[in-house]
Amino acid sequence: MEGEVEMESHDVVMERRGQESAVADVPRTRRRLTVDRDADLVERLCRHEPGATEALVAVYGDRVYRLAIGITGNHSDAEEVVQDALWTVVRKIETFRGESAFGSWLYRIVANAAYQKLRGRQSRDRDLPLDEALPAFDARGRHVGPIADWSARVDDHSVQTELRVALTSAINDLPPVARAALVLRDVEGFSNLEIAEALGLSVPIVKSRVHRARLFLRKQLGDAMTTVDATASTSYAS
Repeated sequence: MEGEVEMESHDVVMERRGQESAVADVPRTRRRLTVDRDADLVERLCRHEPGATEALVAVYGDRVYRLAIGITGNHSDAEEVVQDALWTVVRKIETFRGESAFGSWLYRIVANAAYQKLRGRQSRDRDLPLDEALPAFDARGRHVGPIADWSARVDDHSVQTELRVALTSAINDLPPVARAALVLRDVEGFSNLEIAEALGLSVPIVKSRVHRARLFLRKQLGDAMTTVDATASTSYAS
């Protein structure tokens, strides 16, 4: 009797191990995709189903274009980046391992393509030396001169146009790394690690570039508001 019980236990254990082995044999992509909201889309792309590419564009086209235009700042470049990146995804979908969400994987491809496009374009243009435009600091890291605090005036309709123009101009003047990192961090909400992976940089470099870009934008917007106030004062006086 005891032998029969032991035999049954052994059989149960072997059956359970067999089931675990069967699960382990399932590719990691298939197992992880069960919790990915884009699992069906990825499966269709993997099977090269008719209409899968159109479905990809329908789901992600607008979102990745927003990312591309944010980094490149140029409509024609953004359109080229999106087209090339989506085509890369379709051709290389088998390389998606499901270690992150499909959307994250796609955004990294688009971000890197946009960054490379920006680098290629700005290498032919004059690259603004960021150090020359940043606020001055003393040996203890404190601002040497005062910096105008314009944050309370963001909702002031009378200066919103000037702020928007100044912000766009400042972002366009950023070097490629700083611009891409800033857009990914402050507009798209990427983590520093995700930005580092997308752009092929280290996390410390990403943190440094984002910080410097923020300081640069703050200074440029402060200068713009000083000019606006001076112009307004002159108009009132006359």
